[in-house]
Amino acid sequence: MFMLDLMRWWYGAGWAGVLTANKKRLAKLADMFSVAILLRTLFSPWKRIVTYPGASIDAKMRALGDNIVSRCIGFTVRSFVLLSAGFIFMCLILLEVLEIVLWPLIPLAGTGLIVKGLL
Repeated sequence: MFMLDLMRWWYGAGWAGVLTANKKRLAKLADMFSVAILLRTLFSPWKRIVTYPGASIDAKMRALGDNIVSRCIGFTVRSFVLLSAGFIFMCLILLEVLEIVLWPLIPLAGTGLIVKGLL
């Protein structure tokens, strides 16, 4: 009776639990990398370093140049973080697909190993 209940759970609620856990893992990874915030602030200045223009044309041009450089640095750093997040997302998705495919085969593998050990 125990084995029947175990198999019923394994191919029913257990498999659904694996799918739910995979969704939670992906959401946690997206939150860890702050993907939504990075996309929203992609063109923002790096570390909010902003130069305010002075009264003269020279000060205004220097401030414009500093602000453009700060935004370019911010864009570059955020882009690399987003690319890293994308790579890790792809690796995690591949591992989760592998887990979903192998989940129904694990009980069969255990039985097969027992039979092979007896022969």
